Amino acid sequence: MKDFYPGDITQVHGIRVGQNQNEKARTGVTVIMAPSAGAIGGVSVRGAAPGTRETDLLRPGNLVEYVHAIVLAGGSAFGLAAADGVMRYLAQAGVGLKMGNAQVPIVPAAVLFDLMEGEPNIYPDAVMGRVAATMVSKGVEQGRVGAGCGATVSKLISSALPQPGGIGTASITLPEGVTVGAIVAVNAVGDIFDPSSGECIACALMPDGTPVKAEGLLYGNPPGSHQIRIPAPGSNTTIGVVAVDSKLTKAQANRLADVAHDGLARSIRPVHTQMDGDTMFALATERVDSDVNFIKLCAAAAEVTARAIANAIYFAKLT
Repeated sequence: MKDFYPGDITQVHGIRVGQNQNEKARTGVTVIMAPSAGAIGGVSVRGAAPGTRETDLLRPGNLVEYVHAIVLAGGSAFGLAAADGVMRYLAQAGVGLKMGNAQVPIVPAAVLFDLMEGEPNIYPDAVMGRVAATMVSKGVEQGRVGAGCGATVSKLISSALPQPGGIGTASITLPEGVTVGAIVAVNAVGDIFDPSSGECIACALMPDGTPVKAEGLLYGNPPGSHQIRIPAPGSNTTIGVVAVDSKLTKAQANRLADVAHDGLARSIRPVHTQMDGDTMFALATERVDSDVNFIKLCAAAAEVTARAIANAIYFAKLT
């Protein structure tokens, strides 16, 4: 097995991560916490079946610029409730957007579908979200934890078995001193490829253990008698966050989230299908007032996203 890609998103100044999961139910929550003053936020939704919360406010031109946390969760639409617990935790800590005498934490969220993996009637809720928020720290556990606890990949081949997905993260520190990091919960309908070698690192397995890639069927060269299976819309989804510790405008943060999807395209085939709700958030914690070229930042964001996806699979194979 290839060496894991280095770094994690908490190497971006001000970013911490907390995770909580229910092993029996095969579902969980990953909270990406910004500094208490918030971070400039952006979002890009490319999949056709997303499950999201508070994404419209991140669009350029809308009032709110700063985000206090982002929640990634399993449980399909039910899992959006995990953000309630994170909001209450932050509000009690005095963190949030000041609205008169009140403070309202801004906590966007995205969910993936894992209801077929464990107990379908147990899913992330406000309690699980709050617990994850209390566990934030530097460093990230990877593999089948948090929002990736019940994640699976490679679900296009009829009669074949999907493979484990999970949570992965990676980071790069540029010569200018800016760190770019990503964390991704990988629950894709497609197969997974290592971005450096191009090697397929996760594809469906037949009951006898024979690996079957979806690419042959998609390109009109079906291997044997295998057929494409069309999963239910929304039953997949890759969700994540890319973060930098340089200053960005809100428009730039949205662009950074947009190009992070290029990392998905490098590592997931096919990607952004009508069965996926692929969503990437961006955070800029503004520690470094650097003149680093924005094109360079975008290239690094795509790279760390692709690496994080590969790490999710490499670590999932260890559990």
